[in-house]
Amino acid sequence: MRNLVYLIFGILFGVVMTKGEIVSWFRIHEMFRFESFHMYGVIGVAVVVASIGYLVIKKTGNKAMTGDEINLRIIPLNFKRHLIAGTIFGLGWALVGSCPGPMFILVGNGYFYFLLVIVGATLGTLIYGLIRPKLPH
Repeated sequence: MRNLVYLIFGILFGVVMTKGEIVSWFRIHEMFRFESFHMYGVIGVAVVVASIGYLVIKKTGNKAMTGDEINLRIIPLNFKRHLIAGTIFGLGWALVGSCPGPMFILVGNGYFYFLLVIVGATLGTLIYGLIRPKLPH
């Protein structure tokens, strides 16, 4: 039954992302060319909503749907490391036209070539997991 809740939220998330044109390659392209405010507005709203959610969880001590405690910890800023990681993420986003969440939504919308992108992202994550212990902290 719990998985049904996740499925319903996933479908709702996909519908909202699709109707809001957040999965549109053209909208993402406009953002990276500074031609439209649409995506910056969406990202800004997401940051505000996440910040409010973070504060609510921190103040009330809410638990996850599984009943587990939510552990919120702040990762210290490592400028060089985060700049490199953000650049790699941004380049991938700009080249592919999608970040990780919308990749699955695009497959659901019938853009099956995004399955190749998902395979590539999964392989990249696997490789990162293998070399992470050898990377500087």
